Amino acid sequence: MTITADHIRTTLTAYLDEHPDNKREHEVILGLLDGGDDLTSRKTSPGHVTAGAILVRPDGRILHIHHNAIGKWLLPGGHLEPSDDTLLQAAGRELTEETGIPPHAITPHSQTPLHIDIHPIDANPAKDEPAHQHFDFRFLFRTTADIGELQTEEVSDAAWRELDTITDPNLRKHIAEALLNADTGAVMNGQLSLDAPSPVAGE
Repeated sequence: MTITADHIRTTLTAYLDEHPDNKREHEVILGLLDGGDDLTSRKTSPGHVTAGAILVRPDGRILHIHHNAIGKWLLPGGHLEPSDDTLLQAAGRELTEETGIPPHAITPHSQTPLHIDIHPIDANPAKDEPAHQHFDFRFLFRTTADIGELQTEEVSDAAWRELDTITDPNLRKHIAEALLNADTGAVMNGQLSLDAPSPVAGE
């Protein structure tokens, strides 16, 4: 089974229901879906869907990887594969492949993306790929595990970084709100002490 256009549309709709202010920005994705474009293929231009992971450990730090091809610190993630059943599964697969953290050690926060980012990608003549856009569906995961064996052909390093190092203000806000809401619920259920440190402090 592969990811379908209906699944992408349903996932996007669920995200926009939670973040209606982002609708205009993401109309391009809906337009391409309406036009019948295969957004699961990395060959599709002017853009296609990718899946990303926001992995948070108990002290609130967020995992970043240093991507070889781009030479930048990024969140784990990448292109969809035919074996992926859902966008959430694709994000988890990319996360575990790139960082060596086993699948059983990560817990998804929600079936709905925490953030959908649209960003430009430069042309890659070596792969015969023109300049295009990535529609990156990013899901929040939690873990108590540490970094494992990196996928060295794509990743040169990995590190846990503070929330305030996230440069995208919308993403930073979404992460902070999700962590606050999750841990407030845990306190109400008696799972955390009211004196527990802030989940986004980590200093």
